[in-house]
Amino acid sequence: MSFKENTMLEIKHLSKRYGAKEALNDISFTLPRGQIVGLFGENGAGKTTLMKCILGLMRFQGAITLDDEPITHKIIARLSFATSEHSFFPALNAKEHLSFYAEHFACFNEKRFHALVDFFDLPEDRPIGRCSTGQKNQFEVVLALSQGADYILMDEPFAGNDVFNREDFYKVLLGLLTERETVMLSTHLLEEVQNFVGRALLLHEGKLIDDVDLGEAGDRGENLMGIVRQAYSYRGDRVREALNALEGDE
Repeated sequence: MSFKENTMLEIKHLSKRYGAKEALNDISFTLPRGQIVGLFGENGAGKTTLMKCILGLMRFQGAITLDDEPITHKIIARLSFATSEHSFFPALNAKEHLSFYAEHFACFNEKRFHALVDFFDLPEDRPIGRCSTGQKNQFEVVLALSQGADYILMDEPFAGNDVFNREDFYKVLLGLLTERETVMLSTHLLEEVQNFVGRALLLHEGKLIDDVDLGEAGDRGENLMGIVRQAYSYRGDRVREALNALEGDE
């Protein structure tokens, strides 16, 4: 499979409704290759829905294209997905997954697969469905990163993993990605990822409220936590107010 230098994932006026509920409202942005992008927002902001629309798992209004082509089964291999909902085969072990993926994905990276399995110290002969929750989530990430995709979407991929595993993985991620790969990472762990993501997309109630180049923000003396607090009008005094109210009930 050949890869164009100007690969671009483009989302145009994307909207999604669940009955009367508006999950996404007129979202537009582009993702060129070679970025690590953080997708942030409170629970219910639309992060998972956005990723599933990009992957073609949901119907939506608007347009999503990769190199100006709609995302169909013909090019879906150029996108991969890691989610705590899991998309592996629970009865198969790591070795059997390797054989299956290598057969079905022309650009599957066996060297990366083995390196990440070793990094996470995952069992190779045990069915993945019999592994711990943390190991299952790690294996989901291994598959997504080894598929050979241009765009790797990760939706809260490290639930059930300790902080040291997560921090080490972010460092490994920076070292293994090539210039043609883009990662979109949805997580609530902002402080952990703020030194690893280069761009932040902020969702609120289904709307894209900010799109921030974190390199430029850093040059202005700003960081991700401060940007998010301002964007969501976070009130640092609300904890004190709640405690004062409770004291008044005593």
